[in-house]
Amino acid sequence: MKANNFITSLALIICLFSVSAWGQPKHQTTTAKPPAPTLLNQLPPSDALALVNVRQLLTEAMPRMLANNAAKLAEANVEIDKFKTRTGIDPRAFDQVAVGMVYMYPQPEVTKIESVVLGRGTFKTEALVAAGQKLGSGAYREETYRGNTIYIFSIKEQMKLFGLVSFKVNELAVTALTNNVLCLSSPTHIKFVLDAIKGSSKGRGDANRELIELATRDANAAIGFGGKVTPELLRTINIGNEAIAKDLSSVRQVYGTVGVTAKDVEMFLAARTLNPESAKGLGSTLEGLKQLGAFLVSRMPAPKGTLARTALDNLRITTQGNELQIRTAIAQADIAPLLRGE
Repeated sequence: MKANNFITSLALIICLFSVSAWGQPKHQTTTAKPPAPTLLNQLPPSDALALVNVRQLLTEAMPRMLANNAAKLAEANVEIDKFKTRTGIDPRAFDQVAVGMVYMYPQPEVTKIESVVLGRGTFKTEALVAAGQKLGSGAYREETYRGNTIYIFSIKEQMKLFGLVSFKVNELAVTALTNNVLCLSSPTHIKFVLDAIKGSSKGRGDANRELIELATRDANAAIGFGGKVTPELLRTINIGNEAIAKDLSSVRQVYGTVGVTAKDVEMFLAARTLNPESAKGLGSTLEGLKQLGAFLVSRMPAPKGTLARTALDNLRITTQGNELQIRTAIAQADIAPLLRGE
């Protein structure tokens, strides 16, 4: 599956906490309260979306996980400052980030993900311009589209998301939607985003309504997400096992959360299928894989082995109607060694 630059890298952070990217289905008969307005309501029509509590991750979770390694925490902050220097954007100045993804199929068995990130916080467009000018001729340009100034940075190097996870930045397009909402995407996709945002807000909200409800079910989550699974998307994913591929073909929607407590990272993933029988079948398949996984992780060295064993020991697989639900929790102490590079 082919993905783009920084924007998709942020989306992949969310997917790291789930088993895989599945997708979208029939709405259950249960009634849900309308979600409170968030940045998600400003996204253009999307196939998958996520809401990230950046402040909670950067000011609470990361310092706790790296509390015993001042050098690694300092390194993470240096990487955040590096991103700020190159783009004029300080991730620590944002409290909430919304990610929207659109699946595209440029050729058979190939999925391309076009992504957009909306960040709510404080920023100065003067800082964007100053950072771009420092990059030199050919590495920065400005364009105007639908009354918005678009700042385009040609970085073409490895950087670290939140100072921890490496990703490749090629061209990054940035524009201010309001005085406290920044939009980031690719230079081509950002124009599509502006077309959608400046068009009918009613149509935009209706298009994403169900996914927003899924992604915002837990108001206290550090990360909440929801996404569609289309037959075209599944055809581009090499599962490697015909029986598992058949079970996954019944999935039509996925949603979940990542929560951070004082000691643990808690993960929840739900896959909505065509009917209850499909959910039970998929659950049985995953129970079998869980047993196989226990054998495999027993051979893994620490700290990855410790992390995998904890996740498997705490893994709970249940079904509720046409939903398969997966829950697990991992102690922050088990995750910390990985963040420290051990």
